[in-house]
Amino acid sequence: MSDQASQSSGAGVPGEMGDLSDAELLERTADAAKRLRQAVAEAVVGQDDVVDSMLTTLAARGHALLVGVPGLAKTLLVASLAKALDLSFGRVQFTPDLLPADITGTDVLHEQHGTRSLRFQPGPIFHNLVLADEVNRTPPKTQAALLEAMQERKVTVGTTTHPLPDPFQVFATRNPIEQEGTYPLPEAQLDRFLLEIHVGYPSENDEREVARRTTSGKSPEIKPVLHAWEVRAIGQFVPRIPVTDEAVDLAVRTVRATRPGAEKVAPEVRDYVRYGAGPRGSQALVLAAKARAALRGEAAADVDDVRALIVPALRHRIVLSYRAEADGVRDVDVLRAVERASAQR
Repeated sequence: MSDQASQSSGAGVPGEMGDLSDAELLERTADAAKRLRQAVAEAVVGQDDVVDSMLTTLAARGHALLVGVPGLAKTLLVASLAKALDLSFGRVQFTPDLLPADITGTDVLHEQHGTRSLRFQPGPIFHNLVLADEVNRTPPKTQAALLEAMQERKVTVGTTTHPLPDPFQVFATRNPIEQEGTYPLPEAQLDRFLLEIHVGYPSENDEREVARRTTSGKSPEIKPVLHAWEVRAIGQFVPRIPVTDEAVDLAVRTVRATRPGAEKVAPEVRDYVRYGAGPRGSQALVLAAKARAALRGEAAADVDDVRALIVPALRHRIVLSYRAEADGVRDVDVLRAVERASAQR
């Protein structure tokens, strides 16, 4: 644990944040978000909205799926965030020949003083922050190995269950344009991601700065600005953030409005959606709204927080029909229609 992390965190001992009031924890959380943004900006130019969504996922103790074409710094974003945190970091490069044991680990034969025994060798998933790079490049059997870990925060190998470290969060990346050699992510696994974050092209000014900075021969140095116990404290604090009844009503109303069998749904839902979001979508919206409010230093989550997260929290939880693809209708188009309809009710 570096001296720099101790100085920049403004905290001395692991028990300190546990002794703080909720108001003081809120102030610490907002300050932590500011310092993390600054740290990531040392390596990544722009992408402010993406970084904010990643911090929301981090504060909510969730998992995120980053989607974007090659070269948009998806991997660099996750690696930079990991460097800014005093957390162990593991990376798995998903490939078609990757086996479940390559992720979870396996029992290996160990011999000592003439006695043989099986000993568990942990895989790369046994870290606080795990980068699952190009997660759609591996077969469903290997993807399933990640599913239990993401949902249960534990791994079963043979007959033994091994708990994962706390905190444990997965940031996965997916390339949306390459189809050869890829496998669709099962809906059950997609539902485990709190947010699906789309990484877009940088602005002209940002791209100019990227070209200048990355060809200078200088490597950015990111030092830890947050301790592991601070990350745990923030994750425990966020669920205690109050949320207005109006925000909860909007979250539930919006999720229910994505289901084509519901009453008074938008025409886009009736025509283009096969399956809408389940109750986990409502939970994700409310929890992410609380995290967003905490990171901004707001004492409660409101309808604006819910509205800001409708697309990233729900786009991977709805299944569009073939007609939507034929008509060029995207998930974001459907969700914007749902948002408009929900706001009018």
